Amino acid sequence: QLQASGGGLVQAGGSLRLSCAASGRNFMANTLGWFRQVPGKEREFVAAINWNGGRTWYQDSVKGRFTISRDNARNMVYLQMNSLKPEDTAVYYCAARSKSYDDYRTFEYWGQGTLVTVSS
Repeated sequence: QLQASGGGLVQAGGSLRLSCAASGRNFMANTLGWFRQVPGKEREFVAAINWNGGRTWYQDSVKGRFTISRDNARNMVYLQMNSLKPEDTAVYYCAARSKSYDDYRTFEYWGQGTLVTVSS
């Protein structure tokens, strides 16, 4: 089960921290990720973090502004979003998988999403 929270309305240049509680299915032993989707567009990869936090990956447009992290003891994954822009407005989904894949963007399970709105 994946439960995301922390979305909301923020002005451009502001910050938000998304949280996701990940329980079951061996999630915390594998890579976790965040995706986002704008209505009418495909869901896109935002960030991912490997099982121990030693490796992270980001979409080019969020590098230097977003930071993904995890706390395996608390079964949590986070996305710290700074210097937010109106184009970051989307529903953000946390993602998990029960086994290893070669592609860090491959996931099996998705949370319900949390809406982030950035006003200009």
